[in-house]
Amino acid sequence: MCTVTFIRSADKIYITSNRDEKHWRSSAMPPALYPFQSGTLLFPKDGDAGGTWIAAHENGNAIVFLNGGFVCHQPTPPYRKSRGLVLLDLLDSVNPVLSFGLWNLQQIEPFTAVIWNRGQLFECRWDGIRRHVTELNDSEPHIWSSATLYDETVVAKRKSWFREWLQQHAAPAPGDLLHFHQFTGDGDANNDLLMNRNGYVFTVSVTQLVLTGEHTHMHYLDLQQNKTFTQQLTVEKSMASRE
Repeated sequence: MCTVTFIRSADKIYITSNRDEKHWRSSAMPPALYPFQSGTLLFPKDGDAGGTWIAAHENGNAIVFLNGGFVCHQPTPPYRKSRGLVLLDLLDSVNPVLSFGLWNLQQIEPFTAVIWNRGQLFECRWDGIRRHVTELNDSEPHIWSSATLYDETVVAKRKSWFREWLQQHAAPAPGDLLHFHQFTGDGDANNDLLMNRNGYVFTVSVTQLVLTGEHTHMHYLDLQQNKTFTQQLTVEKSMASRE
């Protein structure tokens, strides 16, 4: 839930996420299809709370979460619900951005949600007090870093890495982005995209969504077990066009 990129390339949308977690967290289960009230969802399942940090709906929508809103907050547990379960609640709807505006977020830890919603890109932040919704230009690449792990200086440095990389990859393939998420940095293990802070917090996986009008493909690199998984979700046209 800590580094996310968004790129539109031709007729595809690429959303790629590095999950940085504490060493004591249980390993996640690889991506699978799960039935929900509104339809089928595709996501890797958190091994502790059963939620997720990235998911796609058969109606074509998708969400990825990052920890924190705008700044590194001081946690004040107990929280009413895990953020990973909140993600599933938002995606289990026709319009996740509308749900973000309506859902009760009191006693929910701050988060940033990158939402692909009915063909539009939104950044939705919950800072623990207020909601902030921004529609973004989906023709432009974007990168986010978790406010709980990376300060403004590091966030700016990572954006510069992304800009430099884009200059050399005008039309990136999925593998190019997976490589960027694993091997980009300046040798500082604390803040490289594949990070490791003395074995206490480190990157445990890289997950990529490839969205088209017909299918959603999820590629999942489990860095702890050195395994790769791929799963596909068919986009239901009738659901995608539903108001």
